[in-house]
Amino acid sequence: MSRIIVVSNRVAVPKNSTTALGGLAVGIFSALKESAGLWFGWDGTVMDPVSTEVSLVQQDGVTFATMPLSSQDYEQYYMGFSNRMLWPLFHYRLNLVKYRREDFAGYERVNELFARKLLPLLEPNDILWIHDYHLIPLGNALRMAGVTQPIGFFLHIPFPPLDVLRALPVYKRLLRYLCAYDLVGFQTTFDRRSFVDSIENAIGRKAQRGEMITAWDRRLRADVFPIGIDVDEVVAMAAKGRQAKQTQKLRDSLGGRQLLIGVDRLDYSKGLAERFQAYGRLLECYPDNQGKVVFMQIAAPSRTDVPEYKQIRRSLATVVGQINGRFAQYDWTPIRHINKGFSRASVMGFLSISHVGIVTPLKDGMNLVAKEFIAAQDPDDPGVLLLSQLAGAAQELDSAVFVNPYDIDGIAEGMQHAISMPLKERTERWQHMMTILRKNDINAWRDSFLRGLLETHRKLKRVS
Repeated sequence: MSRIIVVSNRVAVPKNSTTALGGLAVGIFSALKESAGLWFGWDGTVMDPVSTEVSLVQQDGVTFATMPLSSQDYEQYYMGFSNRMLWPLFHYRLNLVKYRREDFAGYERVNELFARKLLPLLEPNDILWIHDYHLIPLGNALRMAGVTQPIGFFLHIPFPPLDVLRALPVYKRLLRYLCAYDLVGFQTTFDRRSFVDSIENAIGRKAQRGEMITAWDRRLRADVFPIGIDVDEVVAMAAKGRQAKQTQKLRDSLGGRQLLIGVDRLDYSKGLAERFQAYGRLLECYPDNQGKVVFMQIAAPSRTDVPEYKQIRRSLATVVGQINGRFAQYDWTPIRHINKGFSRASVMGFLSISHVGIVTPLKDGMNLVAKEFIAAQDPDDPGVLLLSQLAGAAQELDSAVFVNPYDIDGIAEGMQHAISMPLKERTERWQHMMTILRKNDINAWRDSFLRGLLETHRKLKRVS
């Protein structure tokens, strides 16, 4: 069996065999265990002078290979080009884009560093799977170093249309880098179409024939692989979490009121301000809800070194204060805004007792919280998913209540529809979406990508 090599920007080494992993890590880790694979990436530390040694740790048959970054690399590769340029650009937020040539140089430098450090660890029959926007150039750096093994790339965030992508001065170089992979995977058909359109514009001719793309003397396949969740794991965690002390305390604190819940990283792409404003509009336009519903938003801090994120936190606190100040009663606070993270088990318990799950990003590659909310529900009394039509999950979860995240009144109307939905309709919608989740779970996503990568690599070898 070929060994699988996974490369991602950040690698968190499990402390022991019982350490809980996130949803994505669960799917990848199981494939790595089956193949005695290796997971390579940044260990999350910054040091000067930086160590050039790769740390190797084994856990359950998987080798974790990690290394630190220098402060310059951290500032230019991670904070600079990845998070001040690519993240806002790929989420269509051109007003937040900050391009600096030195940041792009650092981005290329770290990808070349990763390639050099990974090379000695590779074996002839390895299958390489590179993840996300931080590592777009890595495949090309490996090819330039002589790597001929199958190399696939999966983009977890959206891929922007050409008119947005062109705001990046080096967009053609990024497109060339992506063409070094055998297989490039996207979350939705929209993302794939944007990629093909951008390639064809850059080379000035049609690039796609059948399922293959030809550009810059490279042939590759671009396809759609919507990421899923481990449904059984979430169901089990939610069932256990429903009885946990934290969940019981939350339920008791509601006093019989319906719970609306949002769980997100604190990020401008998540539409949190619009979500809060819509909830205020709900209380204003549908006053019967006053004192009868509670909206709890968990917004775990992220990228706390980026000034824009500090501003988000301040502006959200202002909006929440205005709504609570206007509508609160002596025994009822309309919004509970919590700026900290909880364990995954706790979150699943909270989701399981919520009547409405609010997932309204302005743009999102997939959004696994939407899928986790569905899987966490009590089959006898399931809640309703309120979902942005601009989230990748909207392409699959077609029984959700859809809203446009820019339409404040529309979100409020969606909230009211979800709150008042009868049990029979809630159950029918939930059952339909659970069928989809089980069909397209994390294992199906992983297996279909790796199978597609091997098939494409074999096809390319026959042609060459």
